[in-house]
Amino acid sequence: MRIDVGEGTLIHDSVIGYGRNIVGKNCIILEKVILGYPTTEILVRMREEKKFAETFDYFGCQLGNHVIVRSETVIYSNVKIGNYVRTGHKVLIRENSRIGNDVLVGTNVVIDRNVTIGNYVSIQSTVYIPTNTIIEDYVFLGPNCVFLNDRFPIRIENELKGPRICKGVTVGGNATIFPGVTVGEGAFISAGAVVLEDVPPWHLAKGVPARFEELPEKLRILNKII
Repeated sequence: MRIDVGEGTLIHDSVIGYGRNIVGKNCIILEKVILGYPTTEILVRMREEKKFAETFDYFGCQLGNHVIVRSETVIYSNVKIGNYVRTGHKVLIRENSRIGNDVLVGTNVVIDRNVTIGNYVSIQSTVYIPTNTIIEDYVFLGPNCVFLNDRFPIRIENELKGPRICKGVTVGGNATIFPGVTVGEGAFISAGAVVLEDVPPWHLAKGVPARFEELPEKLRILNKII
């Protein structure tokens, strides 16, 4: 296990670290967490050089200060996480993803490759965030909502492009947002909505397929995520 640990940090004996990992001050890393998990490319290099993962040198992941990582979470290589981030249990964060400060990542959330998440974001349980998704600050993602990044999976060559969720957006539980869709600042996606096209700022999207209407004045404020 190769983990550089900051002052006041507690790491359970069952934690595994692949590559070179950095964990900041006053963090808690709980049972059976894996840090710096190797990507396919790293595994291929290991096979070619006949080295085991425990001794192979590469950049693992970097966690800021006051981070809490709960049991059985897996964080891949080249992931950078800010301060005051908390995960639930069995979270998966894939390679090259960036997470800002004061972010909650709920139980069984999957964050795929090359995802960017801002500050003050609350992601509830069982959310799926695909490759090349951007989530800005003060966003709330309700349980079981799903983002997509490929309109024609396995049928034709297609650039993977996840949604862009702008500042202050709320996404209700079980909503689905299609590839490449931009959800404008302060918009509100109702539970169960299926969003096929861009949502204007400060609008409500509801229904299947979603239709838009302006938000009432009382809801035209940023999410209170602290």
